[in-house]
Amino acid sequence: MTDDQKHSGMAALSICQALLLALNDAQILPEKEIMGVPSDAAATHDNARGSAADTESHRAVAALIRRIIAGGNSIC
Repeated sequence: MTDDQKHSGMAALSICQALLLALNDAQILPEKEIMGVPSDAAATHDNARGSAADTESHRAVAALIRRIIAGGNSIC
């Protein structure tokens, strides 16, 4: 993975986190629904199908999302 790819991933994660925080702060979505977003994303990656390499990548993404959730990474 190149530095640009790593930085793009970090930027995307930061933007998504900021959007979820803004939705919570503006009381647009309740915390339960906001926490459902990363949970749904992890489940989507768990259920993704493709080549063995694709499946392995999807499972790694799901595991990372679950670590972020478990770490209480200030989504809410």
